[in-house]
Amino acid sequence: MGIANSGDVQIMIKQNVNVSADTPSIWFIFSAEKLLVPHEAQGPLIETWSNLGFAHAYKEQIVQVGEHNKQTCYLIDMGNETIEHSGVQLTHLRSLLVHDDLELFSVAARAWQVALFLRTHRFCGQCGSTMQKIDWEMAMQCHRCHHRCYPRISPCIIVAIRHEDKILLAQGKPQRERNMFSTLAGFVESGETLENAVHREVFEEVGVKIKNLRYMSSQPWPFPHSLMVGFLAEFDSGDIKVDGHEIIEAHWFKYDELPNIPPKFSIAGQLIERTIEEICAD
Repeated sequence: MGIANSGDVQIMIKQNVNVSADTPSIWFIFSAEKLLVPHEAQGPLIETWSNLGFAHAYKEQIVQVGEHNKQTCYLIDMGNETIEHSGVQLTHLRSLLVHDDLELFSVAARAWQVALFLRTHRFCGQCGSTMQKIDWEMAMQCHRCHHRCYPRISPCIIVAIRHEDKILLAQGKPQRERNMFSTLAGFVESGETLENAVHREVFEEVGVKIKNLRYMSSQPWPFPHSLMVGFLAEFDSGDIKVDGHEIIEAHWFKYDELPNIPPKFSIAGQLIERTIEEICAD
């Protein structure tokens, strides 16, 4: 059992749960890399267990992944099985982003990361034997060499950089496809502090140095299993020079003349919003 804190709320991940047959719950049911959602209603699948007959063969694999609006949230991973059930369809997890409900998306993100962990740890990476679930915590253990694995979390820094009344925003290939500019981000390397990662990534991607680095907040990001750690910083020196690989284009944008940017419930959007607030407060 794992426990995560969100304000004063404790959210638990539980295995071996007893599900009430007639109590409506929120179900995160995955097939391949897609999530089962209602055809008509927007949002997650809210249903009783008794009405999910197509999933009853997976009863022993149900994982409780939290609560939302006082309703219990459950995960079922159906692997690559084709789901045929009236009134539902498969869609990408990103579809939940449009609802601007950070709490709901966080639970969905947790469900997907747990599903991905269980999928990718069926066999031991040390000796190749079959792995087994641990009953009392979210972990997989090898019955042969006793190697134990926990869900992988990849720390990733993300930073909004200010220079006077401008913000540095960049565009990689994924952002270009969505016609969007965003803050700089990158994975933390082995043996590296979060702060060092910020300085390195910024210099590698756009060729500038920063100062007055400050932590703001963090956000789990399930694509596939990142923890985004957000920072604010100020420009120190250098001219923008993109690497041409991860970053295709980058510019200084005046705070009230921004291009298409990430939504405010994402940590990138929150960093940009905080930077604008600080510019306007000066």
